[in-house]
Amino acid sequence: MLVSFIVLYLLGSIAIGLMAARRVHNTADYAVAGRNLPLPVIIATTFATWFGSETVLGVSAQFVREGLGGVVEDPFGASMCLVLVGLFFAYRLYKRNLITIGDYYRQRFGRTIEVVCSLIILFSYLGWVAAQITALGLVFNLLSDGAITVTWGMVIGTAVVLVYTLFGGMWSVALTDFVQMIVIGVGLVAIAWFAADMAGGAGKVIDFAASQGKFQFFPTSGSTKDWIFFFAAGITMMLGSIPQQDVFQRVMSSDSAETARRGPVIGGLLYLAFAFIPMFVVTAAVLVMPETPALLKDDPQKILPTLVMAHMPVLLQVAFFGALLSAIMSTASATLLAPSTTFVENILRNLHPGMSDAQTLKAMRISVLVFTGCVLTYAITMKGSSIYDLVSGAYQVPLVGAFVPLVFGLYWHRATTQGALLAVVLGIGVWLLFAGSPMLHEAFPQQLAGLLAALIGMFAGSLAPQWVADHKGHVHHFEGSAAA
Repeated sequence: MLVSFIVLYLLGSIAIGLMAARRVHNTADYAVAGRNLPLPVIIATTFATWFGSETVLGVSAQFVREGLGGVVEDPFGASMCLVLVGLFFAYRLYKRNLITIGDYYRQRFGRTIEVVCSLIILFSYLGWVAAQITALGLVFNLLSDGAITVTWGMVIGTAVVLVYTLFGGMWSVALTDFVQMIVIGVGLVAIAWFAADMAGGAGKVIDFAASQGKFQFFPTSGSTKDWIFFFAAGITMMLGSIPQQDVFQRVMSSDSAETARRGPVIGGLLYLAFAFIPMFVVTAAVLVMPETPALLKDDPQKILPTLVMAHMPVLLQVAFFGALLSAIMSTASATLLAPSTTFVENILRNLHPGMSDAQTLKAMRISVLVFTGCVLTYAITMKGSSIYDLVSGAYQVPLVGAFVPLVFGLYWHRATTQGALLAVVLGIGVWLLFAGSPMLHEAFPQQLAGLLAALIGMFAGSLAPQWVADHKGHVHHFEGSAAA
């Protein structure tokens, strides 16, 4: 029954995605759903995109090991990212009528910054998509009781997501996300209810977590170094996820500026609320499963699936794996589409500026196919890596390379192309220096060092005499501010 349901669910997701593909007639339909999505769909697709394998498997595993202090990046930082996008970025970006976040960099700072920041954003998706593919492999391996290897599970799961993303673009992603959000909500609430009953009540689970120190959020040592690393972890996804195409696509797909503003805020708060459910369930698992100590040593990511498979009835197994597959596929589809549209719109079109809309749409679909193959290869190569680490590490790159030019371009009229270029060079350069030196990154967080260097680069480059031409081809101080 369980395997039959999963097969039907996967076929249903493909069917919904392919039906949505009938709405795609041009590049705008494929990339941003023709800017026609209402508030409920924006909330759903924002929530479902964020609620991926790292939330169900990665966050819960990290929580049972390190408590709330260990999950500051996700869900706390991740949810705050969506809130910040809605409050400070959505309205300004929506009014520009763009297709990709890279288009903003071109309008504000010129083609060099557009290409460089787009490449940074593209690179950052490797870790995030790889985490979803890794989780798909794990799910199919568990469902088949080992008959399907993790590697073949990755291939099968990726193929399913690829089919509807390839043809339907943002329309397919949005409508499947809407259905998947409902499945996630119903499935996880049912699992949590049953898990609490198994453990003797929700109060007992919460008391146990408190007695184990799992609710300790802030560093207890009082050490300046611990607080600095805590702060750096918090801003990694909170700020590093802001200059990302998947977030931007949801903003630009909205049917109005108000929808673009409210959707991410509500979606982010929903995400934070629902992220506590897997943490609650895995705590209950520690109470009721004698095999928990062995799983903690082997792979804590298996605690939650093992609880469901070994200790819950078939209907709840269906609910759990339906929710888990929904979470993974919704995130995977978004993170396959986003970098592909960025590549075509902001890199390929600079190489072939005369492309027609039909050629651009075709190129986007080919790009989705190629990027999927690259990420699948990367995920197989990185097999065995923590899902949580794959995701959190992915956001350091846009944090140090793309965040500062975006914020200062929107909010500081004196920001220039030269300042943006120096911010990117110093941010990435210092981050690489710290990342490559164990002595440095153990003394100070590499992502914070890169962010501080990018800030210095933006101020120094913008306030110094200008030597780099702006987006209009002029070398004049503050000339770039005209597009702000």
